Amino acid sequence: MSKQKNSKDDLSIKTRLDKWLWAARFYKTRQLAAEAINGGHVHVNGQRIKPSRVIHIADKLSIHKTPFTFDITVEGLSSRRGPAKEAQQLYSESEESIKKREELTEQRKLNATLLPHSERRPDKRDRRRIIRFKNINRDN
Repeated sequence: MSKQKNSKDDLSIKTRLDKWLWAARFYKTRQLAAEAINGGHVHVNGQRIKPSRVIHIADKLSIHKTPFTFDITVEGLSSRRGPAKEAQQLYSESEESIKKREELTEQRKLNATLLPHSERRPDKRDRRRIIRFKNINRDN
């Protein structure tokens, strides 16, 4: 595999969308990236596409990864998965998208504090109490 440059001037580089999403570290494997594209979770310039679509610099991508949505612009092309610092240079995210994700993260954190999870699963004694409670309510 030849080493490719991340230059904006070089238009001869061709990279598949699924490979680029994997290289930009949005998905852990190319298979997951392809499944997301086929499932309609990735749009290029507002259109639904196929994993084999060649991506170009300045394309606008919308990536839906539950519960977040990333609105990004392609800044560089790469077909190899490198360090996270390199991956972050392949795209730029819109300020609006960043703001929405931060607000959603804060809201999720707030919900987690309001609805705490139990520290452990019910033991045998607790399960018996739960069953007894449910049976009493069912009889009434």
